[in-house]
Amino acid sequence: MTRSVRIIGAPTDYGANRRGVDMGPSAIRYAGLADELVRAGVSTVDAGDVAAPRAEERDPDATAPPAGKAKFLRETEEVCARLADEVAAAIDGGESPLVLGGDHSVAIGTLAGSARDADVGAIWFDAHGDLNTPTTSPSGNVHGMPLAAALGVGEFADLDWAVAPGLRERNVALVGLRSLDSAEKKVIRESDLTAFTMSDIDERGIPDVVEEALAVAGDGTDGVHVSLDLDWLDPKEAPGVGTPVRGGVTYREAHSAMEAVAESGALRSFELVEVNPILDEHNETAALATELAASAFGKRIL
Repeated sequence: MTRSVRIIGAPTDYGANRRGVDMGPSAIRYAGLADELVRAGVSTVDAGDVAAPRAEERDPDATAPPAGKAKFLRETEEVCARLADEVAAAIDGGESPLVLGGDHSVAIGTLAGSARDADVGAIWFDAHGDLNTPTTSPSGNVHGMPLAAALGVGEFADLDWAVAPGLRERNVALVGLRSLDSAEKKVIRESDLTAFTMSDIDERGIPDVVEEALAVAGDGTDGVHVSLDLDWLDPKEAPGVGTPVRGGVTYREAHSAMEAVAESGALRSFELVEVNPILDEHNETAALATELAASAFGKRIL
């Protein structure tokens, strides 16, 4: 039976500190996402983009929040609520949701939808931990908070719209970390999260690390959500991201990881985030995103 993938765009930049990432869904589609997925042997339905207010329509009081607040949290809630409904409906209809960000704050909606009526694990392919809260965040940018929100860390515990009901710390693996704030380090050390740094990948190799991450995320769950921030890759491979960090994974390592995800058969939902075409070179980061999505959904060299 051919797998059906529902493409859902979430064109936001509320959570980021640089403009342009809201054009990510368009750039990824333009780079040939649908064709790549067809070559992977899946059928596609493009549901378009969830409604997201333009930057000019946002609450002006939210542009410069006082210390300890999350920027544009109200707007983020509106978009993520719509996205959660779209993701849940896709899964209920037997489709695999593929969410295109936008900044990484959209993961709050993807996870809330994917884990609405199921126990779900998550693999976070990212240079960053995304475990800050409004109190601990140095910047107030929500794209550094989505995993904390989904897990109900800190103030997020009281925000029903943000918490992914079927997600547990013990089923979350972060892969490829190389830039963490002190508060995030504390959260990881005091939690049941599993974290793999780039040093772990250097020492053990990407196949071994991803195999363990899949085991963690899949242990007793109904499926695995994969969140892929393109800044997980080295900036030489993916220049079009807002928060690049040197020393990321290579092109081939990234494909190997996605191929392992496909081989596991556990993929429930998938998202690509933080592609910023303004910062990109010839749309190559968006093109790379399409290739990695195809690998995650089953495309092989032979």
